Amino acid sequence: MAMELPAARGPLTDVLADRLLDPSGVLPSPPQLDGPDPLADDDLQLALFLSHELHFGGIEGVDDSWEWRPSLIAFRTALEEAMLERLLEEVGPPEPFAPEEVGPAIFELVRTDDAPPLSRFIEASATLEQFREFLVHRSAYQLKEADPHTFGIPRIPWPVKSAMVEIQADEYGGGDPERMHSRLFAKTMLELGLDPTYGAYVGRLPAATLATVNLIPLLSLRRRWRGALVGHLACFEITSPQPNRRYANGLRRLGFGAAATEFFDEHVEADSVHENIAAYDLAGGLAAQEPELAGDILFGARALLRVESRWAGALLGAWEAGESSLLPAAVPVMA
Repeated sequence: MAMELPAARGPLTDVLADRLLDPSGVLPSPPQLDGPDPLADDDLQLALFLSHELHFGGIEGVDDSWEWRPSLIAFRTALEEAMLERLLEEVGPPEPFAPEEVGPAIFELVRTDDAPPLSRFIEASATLEQFREFLVHRSAYQLKEADPHTFGIPRIPWPVKSAMVEIQADEYGGGDPERMHSRLFAKTMLELGLDPTYGAYVGRLPAATLATVNLIPLLSLRRRWRGALVGHLACFEITSPQPNRRYANGLRRLGFGAAATEFFDEHVEADSVHENIAAYDLAGGLAAQEPELAGDILFGARALLRVESRWAGALLGAWEAGESSLLPAAVPVMA
């Protein structure tokens, strides 16, 4: 599952790529980050994605010992702190909240969210090439779906842990490897002529896309943010069924059948079941067990909605301008 190292985009990815390929390398002191918006910084977000990837499938040519080297952790932490600070500015810091109201509050956040209508556009109007671009964007997460959240299981207490495991078990196919959601997404990519190799398109993904992926390990690898991770997952499940129904409808409009739509159809069914488990048993359960985390849980939900909104706006903005939503380079289409 190790991905190929993509081309550098700036000083952060340049130094990272240079040192990672040296088994005895050491990264310099944590970088001074003074860019205006870490969430829109292509170089920063790719560097953070690659730093996180060492905890997942790894990177070809990079020694596994890099995963826990102090210089890498210091480098990654500086990038994460810049991203986290920006999110705290945009959605507000966690504030005390009534634990018993956490579940309903997440549903209310979703109900009142005013993100750009990406799923509606894809259902009604997207071209085949635009749908392919959409899949390319999502591939950075969907080809390892559930893995980033799973890091959080050991960090939450036992009554809540079972709710998270129930959700994650479905994501991993309920014991059938061919039903794993990551595998279903790979099949959808194949149906649309795309390369399902993990990491094949990371070099094409802009900061807005990578930020949606980077947010999850940023939270899941830090016990301090376990509440926010739970809020993220709960909101993730609640916001899934309706958009996925629209994505499947968009594929049918474009002439594709069940082999292409199976991934999206599966999420309509599974996540309709998951949403109440996620909101009340998982998020509400954690708030009941650890009331001091109620504000963190809602922060995680707000952070998810924010990065997804920025991402959706980036795609629609590019398409409305008649441009590709991906960074320059031809998208490889399989024969």
